[in-house]
Amino acid sequence: MTFTASQPTAGSEASATGLITVGDVAARSGVAPSAVRFYDNHGVINAVRTASNQRRFDESAACRIQIAKLAQRVGLTVREIAELLGPLPATPEPEDWNRVADMLISQAEQRVADLRAQLDALGSDAKLCEIGARVEH
Repeated sequence: MTFTASQPTAGSEASATGLITVGDVAARSGVAPSAVRFYDNHGVINAVRTASNQRRFDESAACRIQIAKLAQRVGLTVREIAELLGPLPATPEPEDWNRVADMLISQAEQRVADLRAQLDALGSDAKLCEIGARVEH
């Protein structure tokens, strides 16, 4: 699995400053502007502030949000996602994204194994109230 950052769109502020607005990030990542601010507040993406205190993001912000959405589906918390993406450089290379992909694959495989163990326990003759004590979460 390979990840790459999105490219600037025509008419965006990126061509003038190298940074894009909350609205641009929202449009590119398919989330609401409030979600962009949420991810910024929780360290998944990082804004710089203009003189008028408006948030601006680098070109990788939309890609990072897409990866965050995928990581949430895998089962990671927003805090874990911030820890996963935090060490990435400002302009990640394909190798950086591939390391993130490897980590997500590992997390997804572990989650599948955990769910299989729970399914096996549910299929046993044990009482439901006993299963929770036997299967680790």
